[in-house]
Amino acid sequence: MDLSALQHLLGLAPGRRVACVGDLMVDRFVYGDVSRVSPEAPVPVLARTRELMMLGASGNVARNVAALGGEVSLVGVVGGDAQGNEAQRMVGEEAGVEGYLVTDPDRPTTLKTRLVSGGQQLLRVDWEVVRPIGGEVEQRLVRTIRDAAKDAGAILLSDYGKGVVTEAVIAACREAAAESGGKLVVDSKARSFARYGAVDMIKPNAAELGHATDMPTETDDQVAAALARALELWEAKAILVTRASKGISLAVRGQAVRHFPTAPREVFDASGAGDTTLAALGLALAAEVAIEEAIAFAQLASGVAVGKVGTATVSPEELVEAALSAHMAPAEAKVATAQRMADEVARWRAKGLKVGFTNGCFDILHKGHVAYLAQARAWCDRLIVGLNADDSVRRLKGEGRPVNDLESRALVLAGLGSVDLVVPFEEDTPIKLIEAARPDVLVKGADYAESEVVGHELVTGWGGEVKLAAIVEGYSTTAAIARMSKQGAA
Repeated sequence: MDLSALQHLLGLAPGRRVACVGDLMVDRFVYGDVSRVSPEAPVPVLARTRELMMLGASGNVARNVAALGGEVSLVGVVGGDAQGNEAQRMVGEEAGVEGYLVTDPDRPTTLKTRLVSGGQQLLRVDWEVVRPIGGEVEQRLVRTIRDAAKDAGAILLSDYGKGVVTEAVIAACREAAAESGGKLVVDSKARSFARYGAVDMIKPNAAELGHATDMPTETDDQVAAALARALELWEAKAILVTRASKGISLAVRGQAVRHFPTAPREVFDASGAGDTTLAALGLALAAEVAIEEAIAFAQLASGVAVGKVGTATVSPEELVEAALSAHMAPAEAKVATAQRMADEVARWRAKGLKVGFTNGCFDILHKGHVAYLAQARAWCDRLIVGLNADDSVRRLKGEGRPVNDLESRALVLAGLGSVDLVVPFEEDTPIKLIEAARPDVLVKGADYAESEVVGHELVTGWGGEVKLAAIVEGYSTTAAIARMSKQGAA
């Protein structure tokens, strides 16, 4: 998606209303370190370090709509238990999400607990009861849908097969969409999609499409044939199938199947990526953009989501940065903001990688700099370079400096194989970047004593180390400037 189209769509998002209906879950992530095997059984022992709780399933769809700038109402069922209270609390604290939750005291709130170490899930534990809602709970939910979906430009129905999406709930969503004029999009784990009727769109993934049609879905031709069969089986006006790294394919009645490839991306955690896709697609449809733009928007959003930990949301700023990066040279893509640095460090650390940090002005890059950075990189798996901005260099070095502006210095540094990320900073010291990155290794030149290195107390305090890199004699920016001045005078 090009930047101008993205910015136009993001500008349309505020004020667009989306209703998210369906199975609501609580996702619990337990993170820790594994360093031994249990003596009681051949299983790893997880030493818990932290936990995260967040809304999952339709709750995660709603979170993503709100994070992208839309207004969202969340309709679902929770139990009369601690997890239900936690879900109610999280909905109440989620900016931009208006909660319409119905309590069913006879069923537990669905809770999914994932145990994670080194970026890998070791185990998932589900606490749930799978049975259709009924009676007064179902009637209250139907009445709630009518109120929550008023003026909605899109209704997103998430059916995870837990029992909330009954025939009456589906009918209520169809009626609400007809009244509001919004699009009804279904994301379902069902074996058959026939029961949803003439909805605007059904969004299975490739495996779900293959399962529902009993047809292969590996190649474009196979997907096209399965989509044609699906349109024969179901009344939906359109079917959009997500195919992970192979992109998205769309079948609209009376039209040829279209395939939308996606750019290659590193998948760190696919948890909730389908929810992000649904949220972005729904918000774009509510904004009444062309389906091609809606699909591109959804692909961009899901590409950012899979690079994050857990069922994460995606912000407009991250989408803009991703759109810019897609059109950048490799070196340009290494130049990052402090926020992106923090996100990258989280990904690196979850993979068990050692993070290093160094900083400087790097005004005229010379042999000494290259050797210094190579040595710094040898002490870690990923190296961040904090780079003084132009005003910062001027305050430190005096008038006439820097010789090269920030963009030039950043791109030259980013072009080195030893450098993984370049992060400019305006202050006189990089202490804020160090606090944000929490590096395992802090590197400075051997012309400093360890006690003189900015941030050394912080890094050693959280268990990191300070390394002093050897200086290549006879090479410095000051000396280079002096030589140039002498040659110019001559």
